Amino acid sequence: MKLSTLDLTIVLVYLIGIFALAQWVSREKDGRKKSASDYFLASKALPWWAIGASLIAANISAEQIIGMSGSGYAIGLAIASYEWMAAATLLIVGKFFLPVFIRNRIYTMPQFLEERYGHRIRTLMAVFWLGLYVFVNLTSILWLGSIAVNQVTGLDPMAALVLLGAFALAYQLYGGLKAVALTDIVQVCLLVLGGLSVTFLTLSQIGDGSLVAGYRKLLDAHPEHFNMILSKDSPFYKDLPGISVLIGGMWVMNVSYWGFNQYIIQRALAAKNLGEAQKGVLFAAFLKLLMPLVVVIPGIAAVMLAPGLAKPDQAYPTMMDMLPTGMLGLVFAALVAAIVASLASKINSIATIFTLDFYAKRRRNDDQAHLVRVGRIAAAVAVLLAILSARPLLGSFDQAFQYIQEYTGFFTPGIVVIFMLGLFWKRANEAGALAAAISSFVLSVLLKLTWPALPFIDRVGLVFLAALALAVIVSLITPRQKEGSDLIRVDDVSYRTPTGFNVGGLGVIAILVALYALYW
Repeated sequence: MKLSTLDLTIVLVYLIGIFALAQWVSREKDGRKKSASDYFLASKALPWWAIGASLIAANISAEQIIGMSGSGYAIGLAIASYEWMAAATLLIVGKFFLPVFIRNRIYTMPQFLEERYGHRIRTLMAVFWLGLYVFVNLTSILWLGSIAVNQVTGLDPMAALVLLGAFALAYQLYGGLKAVALTDIVQVCLLVLGGLSVTFLTLSQIGDGSLVAGYRKLLDAHPEHFNMILSKDSPFYKDLPGISVLIGGMWVMNVSYWGFNQYIIQRALAAKNLGEAQKGVLFAAFLKLLMPLVVVIPGIAAVMLAPGLAKPDQAYPTMMDMLPTGMLGLVFAALVAAIVASLASKINSIATIFTLDFYAKRRRNDDQAHLVRVGRIAAAVAVLLAILSARPLLGSFDQAFQYIQEYTGFFTPGIVVIFMLGLFWKRANEAGALAAAISSFVLSVLLKLTWPALPFIDRVGLVFLAALALAVIVSLITPRQKEGSDLIRVDDVSYRTPTGFNVGGLGVIAILVALYALYW
C-alpha cells in the first residue's frame, strides 16, 4: 500500500461523506414515494450551479484524467482541443438546442426522435446509446479507474473494478439524478482542487520550487508538446489532423456529445426553466476552459519527470505517486470523485433510457414506483455487464481516450445529422433519418478499411457531409411526415438569450481566441 494512514483517512472521509450527502439531498421530505420524474429528472428543479457542475462531473472521469494525461504525455497540449472546443460547443447548445428541447418537454433523446420522426428511429438509437454507455463509457471509466487505484494502492485491478462499480451504483441507486447532480458541486470542487494540486506540484518540481520557472523549463525542453495545431510531419497527425481540429470533424464530435448525448443533456433537461439551463451550460463552458490544467498539463510534465513510461496512460498515476503524504490522499480522493460522479451519471442515464424508452413504452405501466424499481434493476445489470467486459475490451489499448473517440466516431456523424435536421429543417422525415443513421456506420467502416491513413477526425467530417446529403435526398424523394406525426413545436421558440449569457459567451470566445493564438 502506497497510501499512508492520513491518506486513507482522507479518502474514507470523502467516500462516507459523499455517500451520506447523496442520500440526504435525495430524500423525500414528506415521506412520499419517488415518481419517475423525481428519479430520472430530479423533479425538474435543478439550479444552474448544479447543472454546470454536474455537466463537468459527468464528463471528467477516469478516461479524461488518465486518458487525456496519457495523450498529453504522448501528443502534448493539442489534445486540449477536446476541452476548449467543447466550451464553444456548449454555447451553441445553450442558445439553439435547449430552447427547443425544454419548450417541448423532452426527457430523453430517443423521445425527441420519436416525437420528431417516429418510433423506428427511437428504437434504433436507444439500442445504440445503451450499447455505447455500457460497453464503451462505463467500461472505460472502470478500467482506467482501476489502473489508477492499482498504481496508488496496490489493490488488485479486478477488485478495484468491482469496488468502484458497486460504490457508484449504491451512491445513486436511491436518489437517481437528484443524488448525482446535487452532490456534483462537491465532486467538481474536489476534482479541480486535486487536479490543480498535481499540476502545481509537478511544475514546481521541474522548476526547483518555482511554478513559473517549471512551466518555462518544460516549454523550452519540449516545445513540440505545446503546439495546438499539429503539422503533417507529426507522428500524431492522424489523431489530431492540424486545422481540421478547428473546422472539421471535431465539431461533429463535440456537438453530438454535448448537444445530443443523454447522460450530458439530461442535466439541462432537468432544469427549473430555460434560463437556469442556459446559465448552467455557460458555467460549464468556463469550467471547460480550465480543464486542460487539470487533465493535460500533468501528462506533459511527466515527459520530464518520468520519461520512458511503458504506456502513456501511466503518466497521471505516476505523477500522483510523487505527491507528499496528505496531498496524495486529497488527489486520490479527487480522482475517485471523478470516477464515481461520471459512473453514477452514466448509470442513471442507462436506467432512464431503458425504463422510459423501452420498458414504459411496451408495458404502458403508469405505476411510478414500479418504473423507479425497473430503473434501479436496469442500473444494477448495466454495472454488472460493464465490470465483466471492461478488461476484455480495453486491456490492450495504450491510449484509451483515443480508442473511445474513434469508436464513437463511427456513429456521431449520423447522430448530428438526424438531430440538426430534426431541429431546423421541417421537411426531414424518418426515412431520411434512418438513412443517415445507417450510412454513418457503413461509410465509417468502409473508409476505415479502404483508407486507413485518413485521420479519424477527417473521416468523421467526410461521413457527416455524406450522411447529411443522403438524409436530405431521401427526405425529398420520400413522402412527407404524416399530419400529426411530427409533435415537435418550433414555431413559438425564441432563440434570444439573456444579456448575461451573451456577455459570458463572448468572454469564452475571447479566451479561446487568445489560447489558440498563444499556442498555435
